[in-house]
Amino acid sequence: MAKKKKAKLKIVYNAPVTLTFSLAAVLLLVLNQFALNGLIDTFFTVPGKIGSEMAFTVSNPLDYVRLFTHVLGHGDWNHLLGNLSFILLLGPLLEERYGSPMLVLMISITALVTGVVNVCFFARPMVGASGIAFMMILLSSFTAISKHQIPLTFLLVFVLYVGRELASSVLDENVSYVAHIAGGLCGSLFGFLTAHSPKTSRKTAAAKEQSSQEKNAPAKVAPEQTAGKKAPATKSPSKKASKKASKDDTFDIYEQEATILFGEDDL
Repeated sequence: MAKKKKAKLKIVYNAPVTLTFSLAAVLLLVLNQFALNGLIDTFFTVPGKIGSEMAFTVSNPLDYVRLFTHVLGHGDWNHLLGNLSFILLLGPLLEERYGSPMLVLMISITALVTGVVNVCFFARPMVGASGIAFMMILLSSFTAISKHQIPLTFLLVFVLYVGRELASSVLDENVSYVAHIAGGLCGSLFGFLTAHSPKTSRKTAAAKEQSSQEKNAPAKVAPEQTAGKKAPATKSPSKKASKKASKDDTFDIYEQEATILFGEDDL
């Protein structure tokens, strides 16, 4: 008997948006520290409010780009690893639930909101994906939400994380805790807006697509039809034909009775 081949383990790029985002953040920090010093400060840091030392310039197109790209830049490895620990843990689950395009939209909106908040209210520049991490934390607590119900997990996560950020903002002015809170509010908003909409994962969508293709597949043709033979068309009998058939049947009955009485030779 032939031996069964053992299935080989494969490394799968299971969450393209989450993994690409994380790898890009790691690559930027490596380049900034070892090859292109000042890369993150130039292209991946959102400026402060107008009038500050590094103020947002309305006439500078790069400042509008940095409203989105600042989530990829990080100050050091502790800052990066702290954010990636949440993003790599929650990102694949959210990407499986909502889909890659929707997750890209959520990340983009959160980046824009946190960037605009910093430009409007804070003098110091901001860098990092902390807002994205908090968005994912709050959004993940909506996995069990249903109509007219607010999950207790969401309330607990909201109180613990947002409350901690509010308390920490009083003690440490070097960290933009308001951006963290803005990211968490974005995740809460996304959760409420998508709570009652039907969600299908990529596996479920692929299974549905396969079943629909099987239903729409052409039916198997009978062998006689494949040979090019057409089944003879049957016409419904007309009234004259039905009358004639009934007369013939009556004549056959009389003939049988006469055969019984007189025999075949006498007929």
